[in-house]
Amino acid sequence: MRGAQVRPDGTTIRWVELPGAEPTRVYLHGLGASSPVYFAAVATNPTLAGRRTLMMDLLGHGISDRPADASYTLEEHADLLATALTTAGVSGAEVIAHSMGGAVAIVLAARHPRLVSALVLVDATLDPQPPGVGIRARYTEEQFLHGDGRSETLDRVGPAWAATMRLTGAEALYRTAAHLGRGTTPTMRDLLLDLPVPRTYLHPADSEPKGARALIDAGVRVVAVPDAGHNIMLDNPDGFVTATAAALRA
Repeated sequence: MRGAQVRPDGTTIRWVELPGAEPTRVYLHGLGASSPVYFAAVATNPTLAGRRTLMMDLLGHGISDRPADASYTLEEHADLLATALTTAGVSGAEVIAHSMGGAVAIVLAARHPRLVSALVLVDATLDPQPPGVGIRARYTEEQFLHGDGRSETLDRVGPAWAATMRLTGAEALYRTAAHLGRGTTPTMRDLLLDLPVPRTYLHPADSEPKGARALIDAGVRVVAVPDAGHNIMLDNPDGFVTATAAALRA
């Protein structure tokens, strides 16, 4: 385990690191998850192994610190991640990012372009949620932090997701989910369309992403992975490895 201070008060982002050749590969998890849990098996698969690998836990998640006073916007996540990566001596990384982590990766690439040489987005969030949908529609922050909101959420997501979600700070979970629902300006989708780096979007074969044609027209490789749901790297590890390796060779 390694870490980097990302705020003057000592707040630290941590990751599990594997040695190897450059360019570095950075793995980013989704909401309420942890990169070592979701990516360790695929990152060490012989097809993807051999590169310097950082399985990062974003602020408030997993083994990283959980400051109660952070905003947990996508922009803050990206900027503090950039600080950690810079401290780790990373530049031009291949970033492989799932769900909410994909949204953070897009913002990272837009705001800190020297840090990212390629993106592999794994069923990533590209758009704001419609009004009345998401955590903000269910609970106020007060209800989530001090009422039944957090416990009800852990029950609702089921034991597998709850196993990592319970490690996420309550403020981090609520605010990250709320800001993910609000999205960014421009939206994550619009930012992705304009990025100059190689971009691949992996999705479950039975669930084509919204606006796939526009993504393809903008140069994003849109790749279906069979026999998988949202957690492609867990549902079909071999399919994930094959698609990711092909994306990084392209």
